[in-house]
Amino acid sequence: MNENIAEEDFTALYRRHHGDISAYVRRRIDTDQVAEVVAEVFTIAWRRWDELPAARPLPWLYGVARRTLANAYRAERRRLSLTTLLENGPDHSAGDHSDAVIERLQLADAFERLSDKDQEALRLMVWEEMAPSDAAKVIGCSVATYQVRLHRARKRLRSHLAAASSRDSVDSGATVWQSRKSQWGGADA
Repeated sequence: MNENIAEEDFTALYRRHHGDISAYVRRRIDTDQVAEVVAEVFTIAWRRWDELPAARPLPWLYGVARRTLANAYRAERRRLSLTTLLENGPDHSAGDHSDAVIERLQLADAFERLSDKDQEALRLMVWEEMAPSDAAKVIGCSVATYQVRLHRARKRLRSHLAAASSRDSVDSGATVWQSRKSQWGGADA
């Protein structure tokens, strides 16, 4: 097909159906997005010129407009979802993180107080994110045995954390910090 003839045909198609496609889109989307969606419809028509039915192109253009609108709706939903996430997300302001540090140190201390079997049961679930059936295979036991082991490990961990929380948080944090410092050779690194 001659490039000039295709351009002339496309221009005629555009002039003949632009109003119809614009009205179709305008009834379905915000007015500030109409021009962009209509432009995309006719861009697709230009790129897929050979697929365009010569006898009745308007229904084909409506189909392209419908799919283009669906893409625009999806993009708008993603944008709104991201906006909501950012608006309701965590506060990233700098603040006092000492309580969080103490809690993490207490959790680490409580975890270290667990037996090796309890630690492994928890690691497989939390760190490796394994399903109970897979974790049971790793440990070499039945799924029921693993779930009982995991339940008991969680219970013991909660017990160790409760004991740490019952102490004064400042003293407890200092105690945990001192024990960490001695384990690390006393360095303040």
